[in-house]
Amino acid sequence: MTGPDPIPPAASLRRRFARIMRVAGAFSLAIAALAVALVAWGSDEFHIHMLIATALGAGLTVLLGTALMSLVFLSNNSGHDDSAARLHQKDKE
Repeated sequence: MTGPDPIPPAASLRRRFARIMRVAGAFSLAIAALAVALVAWGSDEFHIHMLIATALGAGLTVLLGTALMSLVFLSNNSGHDDSAARLHQKDKE
């Protein structure tokens, strides 16, 4: 009896990644807003350029980190890393 295909379809992985990125986008916006509020609250004199740079820096950093880590976990869970691990084991022998 054959088992199910261990590699999920690409559409399923894309939907899962999109769902993760929607949550990460909301979290990134919240972090960016918090960073801007802290910068505005902590200084007596601030410029709009500084607030924009703070929002973009904090928000995009959180979004990029979340995207890269989610891709690592999705790749591992999908079974795409198994063939590379087998080749690495053969090289050690």
